[in-house]
Amino acid sequence: MNKEFEFIIKSLSFDENYNPSENTRITTNFANLARGSKRQENLRNALKMIDDRFNSLAHWDNPTGNRYCVELEIISVEMDVEGKGETFPVIEILKTNIVDQKTNERIEGIVGNNFSSYVRDYDFSVVLLDHNKNKPGFSTPDNFGDLHGNLFKCFVNSTAYKERFNKQPVICLSVSSKNTYHRTEYQHPVLGVEYQQNEPSMTDHYFNKMGLQARYFMPPNSVAPLAFYFVGDLTSDYTNLELIGTISTMETFQKIYRPEIYNANSVAGKDYQPNLNQQDYSLTQIVYDREERSQLAIEQGKFTEENFIKPYQTILEQWSANYVL
Repeated sequence: MNKEFEFIIKSLSFDENYNPSENTRITTNFANLARGSKRQENLRNALKMIDDRFNSLAHWDNPTGNRYCVELEIISVEMDVEGKGETFPVIEILKTNIVDQKTNERIEGIVGNNFSSYVRDYDFSVVLLDHNKNKPGFSTPDNFGDLHGNLFKCFVNSTAYKERFNKQPVICLSVSSKNTYHRTEYQHPVLGVEYQQNEPSMTDHYFNKMGLQARYFMPPNSVAPLAFYFVGDLTSDYTNLELIGTISTMETFQKIYRPEIYNANSVAGKDYQPNLNQQDYSLTQIVYDREERSQLAIEQGKFTEENFIKPYQTILEQWSANYVL
């Protein structure tokens, strides 16, 4: 059962003319920006924020602060379970590319960054809710995240991935509002000051099943640490420009979606617990409906159950139970 499923990789430019495809989760960060009457303005403003942040971090030999711009590709991954040409969209990630406007060089960036998954919606919005229904305490099922983690590892180790990408993915998310983070003495030139947490979050456990470990850094001139999930060595496997591409992209998204944390008016202290209820923060000029996003996640989880989990349940369960890298 240690078979290699067929993965089909497609890419689409994320620019001010972007329109989400039918297979894109509509709660995905970039897709959420491209909705409504302000869609093009949202996209243009977000991309400008990314470029400005990149240049502020890549400040050496950049006196006018506009040497670089970031190009983004949406990488959509479809999976053919039975080899019959019927596919399901399992993963969507972002690829950064950096354009040096001084030398006209195009530098390949990191793949990963944002992470979108219908199966994760199913786990958190269907499996977890059903498991805890009418129970006094909160818990997770024993095999929670196993299938999703194995599908991700299978993709990253697939021929399709290796033919397309030279390095392992890095995913960058918000820190957990349920945990406390403690500043350490370690400081990286572009990742910034490292924080460590008091205990792993549920997201940490979930991403660990994907083969990813976590470190937390607050980049220069940021107000809160970001969570980086990766394989290998985050600080030596990637160049400074590659890391800046990820920071500038994902910090911009977090300022839009988590302004209470990432656009706060005060900087995280030595001991820091993120708080989504605090009021001392600034809003960006970008429209976003967070409540709608939560509701849609449940719909997408049910869609996954009906169109992926139930039709292929026996195959997927047997494969996942026996999957070995």
